[in-house]
Amino acid sequence: MRKFLTMLAVSSAFALPVAAQDAAPPATDAAPGAAAGMAPQAEPWLTSLITETPQAGFDLAVTMARKAVTTTQTDKDTLHKLRPNYAHDPQSLIGVSGVAATWFATIAAANDYWRE
Repeated sequence: MRKFLTMLAVSSAFALPVAAQDAAPPATDAAPGAAAGMAPQAEPWLTSLITETPQAGFDLAVTMARKAVTTTQTDKDTLHKLRPNYAHDPQSLIGVSGVAATWFATIAAANDYWRE
């Protein structure tokens, strides 16, 4: 199981954008995320992937998945209008579970699988 989660975390690195903390900022005067049509974040909300428990790690994974949606779709009216389209679509809901699972695998790896 650990090998599977490690492979999932590694493969997710190719599927999900990752912002390196040491990376130089883009050469632009626009706010971060503005070029991609995303709302800039006023304050960083994700300061660490380290959590006390696997449950806290799962909660963080769900939060990350939700933040990705609201960061990508900045128009709240559109976001709420589209919700019925995917809220009753089993394939969309399964897709959300896959995204949360990928984030959880990344968080679990960052926490050394909560080993003491």
